[in-house]
Amino acid sequence: MSEYKVLIVEDSPTMRQLISFALKRLRGVRIVEANDGVDGLKKLAAEKFDLIFTDINMPIMDGLKLVSLVRNDANYKNTPVVVITTEGAQEDRERALALGANDYITKPIQPTRILDVARALLNIA
Repeated sequence: MSEYKVLIVEDSPTMRQLISFALKRLRGVRIVEANDGVDGLKKLAAEKFDLIFTDINMPIMDGLKLVSLVRNDANYKNTPVVVITTEGAQEDRERALALGANDYITKPIQPTRILDVARALLNIA
């Protein structure tokens, strides 16, 4: 059975836990957590991921910067990226999608939405 590696980049431990908990319902998914964009980049450099979830509003390096760096990296230009935005942040969503994000999830996060997006992007039936 193949294993999928998912990176969650989110500065709030509570949000990371919530996303991680939802993803654990998928079989064969290994989750790695990063607490900001810089930490996320370090983890991306260390191993290959199949899917990236990133919050937009984070200290040090925000999610939009992370998305653009990921898209400019040959190893990751085709890796699906899902951005997490606060409700009503239409501008952030548009910018994220323009930078190459594949989808977005708005807070408050619904576990079913995380699962649906992850399944679709990882092609898990």
